[in-house]
Amino acid sequence: MLKRDALGFPNFWPAQAIGWCYFYLLLLASNLPSLKKPGVLWVISVTVLTMFAASCLLRLPCRALMRRDLPWISLEARAFAFSLLGGAASGLAHEWSIGRWQGTGDWLSSAVHSTMILFLWCNLYFSVKQWQQSARERERSLRIEAEARDALLRALRYQLNPHFLFNSLNAVSTLVLAGKASAASHTLAQLADLLRAVLRSDALLETPLSEEITFIERYLAVEQIRLENRLRVEVAIPEDTLDALVPSLLLQPLVENAVRHGVAPIMAGGSIRIQSSIHDTRLLISITNSGFPSAPGERPTRPINGVGLSNTMQRLETLYAAEHKFELQWLEAGGCEVRIELPYRKAPKRAGTVCAS
Repeated sequence: MLKRDALGFPNFWPAQAIGWCYFYLLLLASNLPSLKKPGVLWVISVTVLTMFAASCLLRLPCRALMRRDLPWISLEARAFAFSLLGGAASGLAHEWSIGRWQGTGDWLSSAVHSTMILFLWCNLYFSVKQWQQSARERERSLRIEAEARDALLRALRYQLNPHFLFNSLNAVSTLVLAGKASAASHTLAQLADLLRAVLRSDALLETPLSEEITFIERYLAVEQIRLENRLRVEVAIPEDTLDALVPSLLLQPLVENAVRHGVAPIMAGGSIRIQSSIHDTRLLISITNSGFPSAPGERPTRPINGVGLSNTMQRLETLYAAEHKFELQWLEAGGCEVRIELPYRKAPKRAGTVCAS
């Protein structure tokens, strides 16, 4: 088996030897009826061996020509000149091998024939090298693009941390101002657990949905300390969706918006429903919150300009491009629904997976 480099290209010397062996066998097969004549096998062997040696020597100038980035005509002219020298030497070897058995031969015909074969070898060498360079440039471009994408995703991911921390501390401040010291203390303890979870997941671009749900349940527990029985939560996550990969911290900013804009402003409070499902090869996630009902015939139209929503949309676009859908719909009965559709990919099984109710 041929040894290959990191991109799967075979090394030169094994490929060179195998290629000329095939050429040698092809010549033997095409001259099979004549092999019984004395000297024919010798002539073919000497000729092929000479061209093999010439091609090995041609590798040096051909490699130098490739590095000079010459125009195509100039490259071919130089390659032909070097092939002509190799063809002349091969023609002399052919003439000498024939002379040992049959007297004089046709040196010019043999030299031209060898020159054309070596010239074709040079072009094959150029083609392979250009293909390798193109593949390496493409691989390098893809690697740079992937690194840039990861850097953007991590920057967007880190943008959520101060946003989350600011809003969480603002919730604690609200409890303190309301004279709920015990609730504020309990909230700070919950926030410490949440922040530890955020810091642990900083290096992850994607995480299982089960871990996202666990984080959201902790976050909603903090909000329920602040809002008490005004916040009602329903989580419907089937077990077959728990191992689906989703962007890290995908749900938190969306749930936070649902609490801030759909539940907190209403004296009677409201509800939030989080659900998921799998259809074919797609993962569907929806977050629905109650809110003020719309006037008859009116549909609220609010711009998407918050940090959480815009960040989430940009991360989804960067990660999945056209392979995802993000829809935000204002409901006539009041409230809002966010629908996300992603490619369904399973995360590796981990111990301690939490099933959501």
